[in-house]
Amino acid sequence: MPVDVRKESLAALSDYASIPIAFSTSTVLEVEWIANGLGGVRMVDAPLDQPLSKDFDDDEPVAGWHSLGDISHWGFFAAFIDGQRVGGAVVAHKTPGVHMLEGREDLAVLWDVRVHPSVRRRGVGTRLLDRAIHCARTSGYSFLKVESQNTNPAACRFYANHGFALGGVRRGVYAEYPSEVQLLWYLDL
Repeated sequence: MPVDVRKESLAALSDYASIPIAFSTSTVLEVEWIANGLGGVRMVDAPLDQPLSKDFDDDEPVAGWHSLGDISHWGFFAAFIDGQRVGGAVVAHKTPGVHMLEGREDLAVLWDVRVHPSVRRRGVGTRLLDRAIHCARTSGYSFLKVESQNTNPAACRFYANHGFALGGVRRGVYAEYPSEVQLLWYLDL
């Protein structure tokens, strides 16, 4: 199953948004602070009483990204199998209003990555991530950052397995989801 990853323009954003980003999980990563954080953090898989489903497009739809500032220079990528769109990734950079960029000139952010449910766990995400890393590296960035949550253990394992290091664990970031913990991952390019 060859995956073709292509760079796209901002004009293809509505096509990009057609790929679902929703997921379901039966576990979460419980964050345990060792010695109140002085001894580090341990994350343990914990089963849920009921599966959790989440759709990031409900909270931050693709169509709303324009409100962040000038995103026309961001890197937009799409994955295709046999000519059918099956995924996408976005690399954000040089956008002052985007707090995830921390005001840094050496940092790019993997703003979004999505793979159609019918082809998940078949290498599409890896191909998209490889392209995003290449984009950030060849654009002169030193680090690529991505955000996940403890409610998405599969994404956390994906980033860790691709060399990202956990660089931030933040409780209380999401007012609408008070039990979720923000996890920030960094890749040294």
